[in-house]
Amino acid sequence: MAASLPPPRLLPSGDSAITVEFSRNIDDGANRRVLALDRAIAAAPVLGVTETVPTYRSLLVHYDPSSIDFYTLGEKLVLLTQVPAPAAAKTRRWRIPVAYGGEHGIDLEDVARTLNTTPDDIVARHAAGDYRVAMIGFTPGWSYLSGLDKFLHMPRRQNPRLLTPAGAISIGGVQTGIQCLAAPSGWHLLGRTPVRTYQLHREPIFLTEPGDRITFFPVDAETFAEQDRAAEAGEIVAELIAA
Repeated sequence: MAASLPPPRLLPSGDSAITVEFSRNIDDGANRRVLALDRAIAAAPVLGVTETVPTYRSLLVHYDPSSIDFYTLGEKLVLLTQVPAPAAAKTRRWRIPVAYGGEHGIDLEDVARTLNTTPDDIVARHAAGDYRVAMIGFTPGWSYLSGLDKFLHMPRRQNPRLLTPAGAISIGGVQTGIQCLAAPSGWHLLGRTPVRTYQLHREPIFLTEPGDRITFFPVDAETFAEQDRAAEAGEIVAELIAA
């Protein structure tokens, strides 16, 4: 008989939400449990649950307190974490172009100096990664990716920038990510992608989903500009190579 999984922590989040926490650290195993619970709730809706929000290590479950109370819902959620989850849909894999360095990746040379290597080596290592979308958050379409080469792990910037460009491909701590909209950031900018992971008047509005796989490939500035114009017009310039 298979050993039961360790139960999650249940944390009240206001008077109408529960945080189901599987770990206190960024961890792929915990993230898989988060997404499994999210699928389980979607497959067999729990009375009173109104919305779920998956993150790296926890699932935020919003509920209607007039339909179910914290303790009853908590018991149901813990039970769901112990039963086999519905199979995930076939994994989608996106191949995403990136213009590394120069005006598009203003931290690339500093990162190379800090890690005692060359910009070309940083690009090669980053583009060789096989990444997994762990969560979407912070701003619409911001895709947090696990799987960053340990060589590229480095602290975030001591002085965050008040504004970084849409499409930034950056690293921070143990993560890399795709920043869809212009926003503040303390991460190190390696490049930019023309791909819009969020575009309000496009179908689909959100391109990536938790569980998707991501690979990057370098493009030159001219190709970036061409693809950026196409993406602005609503084209999905990322390549879907498996679904």
